[in-house]
Amino acid sequence: MTFKTNCYGLFVFLLCCCVQTYAQQVTKTDVLVIGGGASGTTAGIQAARMGVNVLVIEETNWLGGMLTSAGVSAIDGNHRMPGGLWGEFRQKLYQYYGGPAAVETGWVSNTLFEPHIGNQVLQQMAATEKKLQIWFNTKWNLLKREQGQWMVTVTQGKKQLTVIAPVLIDATELGDVLAAAGAGYRIGMDSRSETGEEQAPEKANNIIQDLTYVAVLKDYGKNADKTIAKPAGYDPKVFDCSCDVSDPASFDSPQNNCYRMMQYGRLPNNKYMINWPKCGNDIYLNLIENTPAEREQALKEAKLHTLRFVYYLQTKLGYKHLGLADDEFTTPDKLPSIPYHRESRRVKGLVTFTVNHIARPYESETPLYRTGIAVGDYPIDHHHLKNEDAPKIDFVKIKVPSYNVPMGSLIPADVDGLIVAEKSISVSNIVNGATRLQPVVLQLGQAAGVMAALCIQKQQQPAQLNVRDVQRQLIKANGYIMPFVDVPATDPQFEVIQQIGATGILKGTGVPYMWANQTWFYPDLPMSAYELVLGLRLYYPALRTWWGGSGDLLTVPTLVQVLNAAGVMVTAEQLSQSITASGVKTGEQLSRRAIAVLLDKYLHPFDKSVNISGNLE
Repeated sequence: MTFKTNCYGLFVFLLCCCVQTYAQQVTKTDVLVIGGGASGTTAGIQAARMGVNVLVIEETNWLGGMLTSAGVSAIDGNHRMPGGLWGEFRQKLYQYYGGPAAVETGWVSNTLFEPHIGNQVLQQMAATEKKLQIWFNTKWNLLKREQGQWMVTVTQGKKQLTVIAPVLIDATELGDVLAAAGAGYRIGMDSRSETGEEQAPEKANNIIQDLTYVAVLKDYGKNADKTIAKPAGYDPKVFDCSCDVSDPASFDSPQNNCYRMMQYGRLPNNKYMINWPKCGNDIYLNLIENTPAEREQALKEAKLHTLRFVYYLQTKLGYKHLGLADDEFTTPDKLPSIPYHRESRRVKGLVTFTVNHIARPYESETPLYRTGIAVGDYPIDHHHLKNEDAPKIDFVKIKVPSYNVPMGSLIPADVDGLIVAEKSISVSNIVNGATRLQPVVLQLGQAAGVMAALCIQKQQQPAQLNVRDVQRQLIKANGYIMPFVDVPATDPQFEVIQQIGATGILKGTGVPYMWANQTWFYPDLPMSAYELVLGLRLYYPALRTWWGGSGDLLTVPTLVQVLNAAGVMVTAEQLSQSITASGVKTGEQLSRRAIAVLLDKYLHPFDKSVNISGNLE
């Protein structure tokens, strides 16, 4: 064998090695999700279920973000609207603990669980999806978009890898990806003139909500002493009003009840979630624009503040038998991996969802309710107790009904191939106080997953997607697009009523109600012919000059007249047969449920496309 042959063989060998190394360092996928938090996990699961390849990268070794890694394992809101993957997650918690009563352990929520169990459930859900990959302990470094593809550099330990995907979902805690991608965004409080919200301050500012470094305490027995070392800077006076458990939503007078305060976030298996706003472990830190190193340094104070509160509970209030749980988090200090961020960057989307849209959904010039992709019932809840410069806005008095989040709030106005989830969607600062809650964020992730999958399947950009196509997929997955509290996903006519509700032909009735706002469809009530005709006129121009709709309650013969006037020829016998076939029980006067069924069957109004602002196309 000659020297020349040896060199050629070596060259081929090295070339093969280079090709193999490149293949190992570059991963291609359909959808890349950055952040395995609450929304990132559901986005990945949903997109994979729709048949596209998904990769989720997550900095920690857990899934769930604020639900688990941040320790906020008490679900706020949507107890009566457990739609889609949020409902699936809750059902698995029921199965693990032994039913609904087993997770109603604290008074802040109907669903409380141990953070490590939440992570376990989410990982089990993700593991069943063959199209879904998750890279844990992975950080993204740089990203750019070229020729319709995102190229993202990530680090795993000492390895640096590149991921290429046409669709990218920002599911980070602070909206870091959307900022790096060049999308416009807002931080802090919007001005009144910008959003049209009368409750907003006159001038915008960069003040965000307080964050919390949660602690989970465990009962080690009445004779145990788990008192931690006295933290630096400890001052008991800071926490002296922590036992005030009065409900601001009820305008209570201060109530001193330390035992009840501790039961606030009681978890199964004698554990306690310490996430208490009143003279507790909330702290004001605006880390959004900081570097990772700066964030890490600032969060040391947040952790120290929480340890001071824990020390106060153990020494001043006598809970020395409650110590940091040794079987929850995998961190050296037994605290969560990440803090609970209540607020992040908010992308400038195709639409911006304001409190006016929530308060008066059917009266808005932009009927965003028709484009709903997630629902929520929690009130406008802001934490601003630790920043003296925050404008004095009485958020408790901002009374709104339940609501749905518009699809356009997930789509940046100026960047293709990017979908935004978590707490970074396009909402006003005020509305963020309601959309930041866990059930809503879980649904936002699922909606982002649907949108991403459809982008791949239809070869479209997010802004080009048909609103109704997205909504159909969500309803198919038992997701709510309208917040009707009295028509659960188990209702036989759930799909029909969701669809008819989203047209606005049959409207819901919104009720601001305590800590679980409501919108009622009233499926079994009758309605007048006049009311129905008013709803139909937008969709069927022939009815705009038709005077046949009276104030009488609707009957089959009257509905025949309405449908005929709309251009659909049908008989009373056909309508009666359709009602019988649907299994709907109704009397001489048609119920709203029966009307919804008949409208869906004979008029198909949900098939009429709407644009991203909710107007008919």
